[in-house]
Amino acid sequence: MDGLLSKLRSLDAYPKVNEDFYSRTLSGGAITLASSFIMLLLFVSELRLYLHAVTETTLRVDTSRGEKLRINFDITFPALQCSIISVDVMDISGQEHLDVKHDVFKQRIDAHGNVIATKQDAVGGMKVEKPLQHHGGRLEHNETYCGSCYGAQESPEQCCNSCEDVREAYRKKGWGVSNPDSIDQCKSEGFLQTIKDEEGEGCNIYGILEINKVAGNFHFAPGKSFQQSNVHVHDLLPFQKDSFNLSHKINKLSFGEPFPGVINPLDGAQWIQHSSYGMAQYFVKVVPTVYTHLNEQIILSNQFSVTEHSRSGDSGRVQALPGVFFFYDLSPIKVTFTERHVSFLHFLTNVCAIVGGVFTVSGIIDSFVYHGQRAITKKRELGKFT
Repeated sequence: MDGLLSKLRSLDAYPKVNEDFYSRTLSGGAITLASSFIMLLLFVSELRLYLHAVTETTLRVDTSRGEKLRINFDITFPALQCSIISVDVMDISGQEHLDVKHDVFKQRIDAHGNVIATKQDAVGGMKVEKPLQHHGGRLEHNETYCGSCYGAQESPEQCCNSCEDVREAYRKKGWGVSNPDSIDQCKSEGFLQTIKDEEGEGCNIYGILEINKVAGNFHFAPGKSFQQSNVHVHDLLPFQKDSFNLSHKINKLSFGEPFPGVINPLDGAQWIQHSSYGMAQYFVKVVPTVYTHLNEQIILSNQFSVTEHSRSGDSGRVQALPGVFFFYDLSPIKVTFTERHVSFLHFLTNVCAIVGGVFTVSGIIDSFVYHGQRAITKKRELGKFT
């Protein structure tokens, strides 16, 4: 038994030295304090990494199909009235959404950017005693009102009881309304007077667009849009204006749900139109993104990069529609972010490496300082004897 214990004692890699042989120095004490402080700092840093989640990033091909793309926008036009501006969406599959109103909201703002709380009713609309009926005659006392569509009706029974109904019927026919006052509905509603009353106002337009997940564009432009000879055009004649100021500020633009660490490069971007005609274009590359939280909650979203281009000039030389255009395309690569915790064994390994590494380096420094001091002391003693 004693022989076994003796053999076990011979395997001791940590031989002990009697305290009587210890030589403690001032430099050794300073190095010990410094190394202890460094160990503590590194330990706290490692502990924070262990307690907080880390995010892993992977890239893979996007194989999803049939999904929708959600666009969140909030844009301010300080010099364009809400009654003029419209939102259109179209994609390369040929699908179009013209003058989108669902989930799109407009706020009138004054010249100082303050929101005009309530929209006033149109002032100055002329009362039409006997408005034109759909059958071509005038409204009589014993008749139910069914307004004329002024030749744009799709069926003999179709009624256009408001100015908007007439403009929509004209849009479907690919026609433009050149003189709103020639239409009883627009005349009675004071269409032109409403535009005049909003002169000098701006518009804050915000909302959500749900579109197909294919390349396309959405744009903000004055006038109601329609197709004419397979060309997308906007009817600007009813506004009786030669120029439109498309200066704007993008308060928010994102594709999909927000997730931790997302950066939207167009948030806060501003463009000023310095001439009578202007068109701003943003070319956006959308990157599908999946973010997985520690609790396994999955967020399907997108990131994007953007380049900008603008055109301006005099209204007499306008060759394109004035407006703010966003052309978007989709990346075939999907980015995946996954939150995870560092394992305890990894944390323990790093702590041991910190303690052992700092202790070893400190020992080397202390040995170098100690032997250096002894060498200097010996040289001084030899100098005294000579």
